[in-house]
Amino acid sequence: MTVAIKDRRADAVAKPPDRRRGRGSRRTTPPWWFTVPALLLFAFVVLVPSARGVYYAFTDWDGLSPDFSWIGFGNFADMLDDPAATQAIWHTLVIAVAITVVQNGIGLLLALGVNTIIKSRNLLRVFLFAPALVTPIVSAYLWRNILGPDGAMNSLLDTVGLGSWRQDWLGDPDIALWSVVGVIVWQYAGYSMVIFVAGLQSIPREIHEAAAIDGAGAVRRFWSVTRPLLAPAVTINLMLSIIGGLKLFDQVYALTGGGPGHATDTLSTLIYKDAFTLGEFGYSIALAAVLAVIVSVASTGQYVGLSRAERAAS
Repeated sequence: MTVAIKDRRADAVAKPPDRRRGRGSRRTTPPWWFTVPALLLFAFVVLVPSARGVYYAFTDWDGLSPDFSWIGFGNFADMLDDPAATQAIWHTLVIAVAITVVQNGIGLLLALGVNTIIKSRNLLRVFLFAPALVTPIVSAYLWRNILGPDGAMNSLLDTVGLGSWRQDWLGDPDIALWSVVGVIVWQYAGYSMVIFVAGLQSIPREIHEAAAIDGAGAVRRFWSVTRPLLAPAVTINLMLSIIGGLKLFDQVYALTGGGPGHATDTLSTLIYKDAFTLGEFGYSIALAAVLAVIVSVASTGQYVGLSRAERAAS
């Protein structure tokens, strides 16, 4: 009797579960049609306006009149002959590259500095991350006062005996663009630092200890141990920096308005001016289409390259 009961239990355990689904046993995964409302809303809010925008890029629409003409690639041809447009494209690329390199370089150095056992490391992290919490417009207006001809920066230079270094930091065409870059790096270097700190803390301490026992110095440990394992954080930071730099608008417009002249104009500020100041909506939408292509190509290329480098490092 005992043996028979054990055999039945063994058969019950060994028997695979019945895969047939009855009326009372239904799939728990929500059906795909639950996404239809969200997809319809996304299409109405994003896809349809984007498609109409692409259409208007090939017209001479002024943004108000219901009458407009189809001009084909006329706006794009005018863009090639427009010095302001070509200069804005160049400024956009320069700002994006400068921000990406400088911001992430400083963020990595800050992350290495605060990822230590010093007692004030948490306070330093909060202090260095604080500028990223300030609204970009507020930060830009603050720095516009600091960098003005009679602002705090020039007053500080006078105080320390460097009055000959006084500059019109936002009014000189030769340095205004770099002043804008400096303000943006000041605000977001702490943001990059936080991402790098998260990456550093995910690296097991035992790996560094083993490398130190093998005789590797600090530079060697960083290059051979930390750098490959930090690849995911590097990928995230570079992607965020390059995309944010290419789309930059609010800080530039609040600091300089794209001036002096067109010395700090980016594609975003030029799009705003052409659309809402000059009333050239068709031309401004063509500029926006070019910006969208640049962002798409840059982000996709960067993602593919960084993903390959990340896989090779791992």
